[in-house]
Amino acid sequence: MKDNNDKVVGGVLAGINYWNTLEIKILWVEENFRKQGVGSTLLVHLENEAKKRGTSMAMVDTFGFNVEGFYLKHNYEVIGELQGFPKNHKRVYFSKKIIKVKAQT
Repeated sequence: MKDNNDKVVGGVLAGINYWNTLEIKILWVEENFRKQGVGSTLLVHLENEAKKRGTSMAMVDTFGFNVEGFYLKHNYEVIGELQGFPKNHKRVYFSKKIIKVKAQT
């Protein structure tokens, strides 16, 4: 995603794996653009593209000190936690059911 000056302010590294699951590896937003809807716009676009491709589920993991609340706000469910990784923090694993888009007639 770019701003009005064509500067990259956010992006996503994700793909649909061989189990037809959207796997989000990185969703990044430049610090000055956080809490302005950039991350939500990227995530919704990504989920919509996954729906078009018949994906049934999304998954992502992040660190507890990072953006755990962001994924909860977007209806992701915590499916696991790894305490103490990194030290004094936790890694959180999320999933979300994606509803398939029906073909238009």
